[in-house]
Amino acid sequence: MRRSVIPTIAHRLAILCYIAFSLFPLFWLLKVSVTPNDLLYSEGVRMWPSRTTWDHYAFVLRHSAFPTFFKNSLIVSASTAVAVTICASLSGYALSRFNFRAKYWIVALMLLTQMFPLVMLVAPIFKILSPLHLTNSLTGLVIVYTAFNVPFATFLMQSFFDGIPRDLEEAAKIDGATQFTAFRQIILPLTLPGIAATLGFVFTAAWSELLFALMLINGNDAATFPVGLLTFVSKFSVDFGQMMAAGVMALIPAGLFFLLIQRYLVQGLTAGAVKG
Repeated sequence: MRRSVIPTIAHRLAILCYIAFSLFPLFWLLKVSVTPNDLLYSEGVRMWPSRTTWDHYAFVLRHSAFPTFFKNSLIVSASTAVAVTICASLSGYALSRFNFRAKYWIVALMLLTQMFPLVMLVAPIFKILSPLHLTNSLTGLVIVYTAFNVPFATFLMQSFFDGIPRDLEEAAKIDGATQFTAFRQIILPLTLPGIAATLGFVFTAAWSELLFALMLINGNDAATFPVGLLTFVSKFSVDFGQMMAAGVMALIPAGLFFLLIQRYLVQGLTAGAVKG
């Protein structure tokens, strides 16, 4: 009895320690965001301040450009997630179901794009987008983010399509459905977990991306949230309270997004595929 209980308790304790370790940075983010400026350094390291305030949140919302940064990031992230998911669904299905000339060369080229460091690609991308007047616009960011996320998302969707039996499409074709109809009415509903995973991955990647947003955007009108956080860093000081308050508010869209798609992440790929 003891031999079976002790490993179970140790396993649960290990899980609790891991959860606490993972959530502690978020807790500290919230703690600093409600700590008054006069207590940030005077009280030292404490688990919770002796006095709290919402002034940092009020300043960020009323007297900073954070609402603009928030809106820009939301537009860019949502647009990128939708565009990448559509492209990845179509290309992943093609790689999974069809054999065509130069298929393996296309796969190799897509893998090759993931090997280059992003830093060395900033200058060429800026050179390409500048004549098109896309260097200081949200459209340019969406194009860049889509181009860099499509290869990985394609392989991700391909793995989901590979797990779906081809017999389902063959049965649909026997009933008179075309290839595209079978894809739209049979296969896509079964890949909702894959679509949700792709949407979540791309949305998070675009939401937190800093390098291209910093190099391709000038000014606050088209700046995204990661770039906007740098406005709280001045030459001689850092407004940690305001920066943390902005960080807490920036977690809300990602949290709500994953809350909406969580049921698709856990459902089976072929749930409900076979009619009674």
